[in-house]
Formats: sequence, structure tokens, C-alpha cells
Amino acid sequence: MNNERDQSSSLVRGLGLLDATMIVIGSMIGSGIFIVSAESLRLIGAPGWLLLAWTIAGLLTITGALCCAELATMMPRAGGVYVFLREAYGPALGFLFGWTLFLVVQTGTIAAVAIAFARFLGVFAPSVAGDHYLIAPFVLLPGYAISLSTEQLVAILLIALLTFSNTRGLRVGKIVQNSFTFTKTAALIGVIVIGLVFGWKANCAALASHWWDASANGWSAQAAQPGFAIIGGLAVALLFGKAMVGPLFAQTAWTNVTFIGSEVREPGRNLSRALLYGCGIVVVLYVLANVAYIASLPLAEIQNAPQNRVAVAMMRSIFGTPGVLAMAAAIMISTFGCNNGLILAGARVYYA
Repeated sequence: MNNERDQSSSLVRGLGLLDATMIVIGSMIGSGIFIVSAESLRLIGAPGWLLLAWTIAGLLTITGALCCAELATMMPRAGGVYVFLREAYGPALGFLFGWTLFLVVQTGTIAAVAIAFARFLGVFAPSVAGDHYLIAPFVLLPGYAISLSTEQLVAILLIALLTFSNTRGLRVGKIVQNSFTFTKTAALIGVIVIGLVFGWKANCAALASHWWDASANGWSAQAAQPGFAIIGGLAVALLFGKAMVGPLFAQTAWTNVTFIGSEVREPGRNLSRALLYGCGIVVVLYVLANVAYIASLPLAEIQNAPQNRVAVAMMRSIFGTPGVLAMAAAIMISTFGCNNGLILAGARVYYA
């Protein structure tokens, strides 16, 4: 019955390999790469450990993508992971996944990314801020209040705009996705080049002798010494695991391309390639971006970047205020394209 429904559906296979790859890249690159390194470095304290955390997170991402690619090749239908779970474990688990995605995962991510867009719009329009209320907070329950700020209003309008554009058809959504993904990928490459070429500072030479030394920040280097208390090694593992939360979050959403499996041409060939190419490109760019941060900023400046905006701090150190404005514009483009991909792909799960 499910196969018949897919075969007789009105969905058109209008996405090629490039389009599918752009959805993978566009859904993954949001605001995370520009902010999460600050928290990770506060936990682990050394550049070597930071790059290792991003590298391991990237390898886990690619491993998951390869597994998902195999399933997507076997079942290239609208719904992706929902279909995989339904076919493997029955409709009950598929039902739970679909509703969890709708109520929490996809919708929550879309809201968070939209808020990030609005927050960086506030760099250009100071009236757009989280504490500039259109509806003042009022208490519904003890410890819980509801309000509407200009920042939230902009986020709502962004989601409404992207939802409307995607109702105009796959072609419109594809054009928006490809355009913004190309632009924000170029912007991220620009950040990497600027950090490595223009931001290279004398502190890089000093890092060589302290590449793995986290004794002053995060855990103690003694944890790696023979005979150290077991709890020391456990503390290191726990801190490193916690430090990987940010990198893993920044590399999520690659499953979105499987949601539109019934709209990809030659899905048996293109879905697996799109996942591999897209995840591989993003993982490499993310590691290089962190190399650029480390090369251009002292560790303390990365750890204490205002509001964790590491990329903004890097651009400010090199170009001053113009660099901050350029970075804010780049992050707005990034979050706009990310949300378009989330909305474009997520709707197919509810359709399935």
C-alpha cells in the first residue's frame, strides 16, 4: 500500500545531485559553527582537543550519513527516516518519530534558527532585540511567562515568508535553497581564508608548545599520567564528551535530504552521493573554520567571546566594525538558507 501511494503520488522528481547536495549542506550550515567553539574550548581548554572534538564529531556524522544513505537507497520515499523506522519497527515507532519531529525537533530547530537570524539582524537594526517588547511578559503559571519581542516577531515573519515561498512549489524552494547555500558556503570559506591569511598572529607559534596542554583550562594534564586516580580519567572523558555536544549539534540536519527521497532523480545513485558529498564538505569546512579561529585569536578571546560569537570576535579583531557587520550579514544569510532547507524537507515527513 505504501509503495502504491508513493508511485501514484503527485510529487515530481525535480531534484538532481547538485540540488540534493545543496539541501544537505544548507540544512547543516546554520549558526552553530560561528558560536559553539567558545563553549567547547571553555570545557577542554586546548586547541588540539578542540580540533579533535570537531574531527570526531565529523567522523560520527559521516558514519551516520553512510548508514542513512544505504537506507535511503533502499527506500527512496517521502518521509525518509520516518519511513525507515516504520518499515523496520512498525507504524507505532514511525508515528512517534513523526509527531516528535513535528512538535519538538524540526519545529524547535526552525524556531531557534529563526531567532538567530533575528538576533544578528539586530546588529543592523538595534530596535530588533530580545528585550524590546511589543507585548510585555505576563505570567501564565508560576515561573512561566509569555511575551512578544521585536526579535520574536522577526523570527515569526521569517518562518511565514519561507513557508509561503515553499508552498509555491519545489522549483521555487530549490532556487532559494541553492542560491543561499552557495552564498553562505562562499561566506564560510571567506571566513576561513581571512582567519588563516589575514588573522595569523604571533600566538600561533606559542600554541605549538601547548597544543594539548589543558592544565590551565578545562581538565588537568595529570589525568593522562599513569597511576592518576580513576576519577581523573573519567572527568576528562566526561568533559570531552560534553565539549562534543556543540560540534555534534552544528553538524545535524543532514537527514533532511532523505525526507524528500521521492523528489530526487535517480535516488538510488544521487541520495547516497548527496549525503556523502554534503557531509564531507561541511565537516572539512568546520574543522578549517576552527583552525582559523585558533590561528587568529588567543584562546582566552575564543573562550570569552561576547555571547559566544567567535566568528564575530575574529572579524572584529581583523577589520574592526566593518568586519562585525560583514559577519552579521553572513550569519543572516546562513540562517536564512538553513531554515529554508528545514522547512522544505520537513514538510515531506508530515505528507508521508
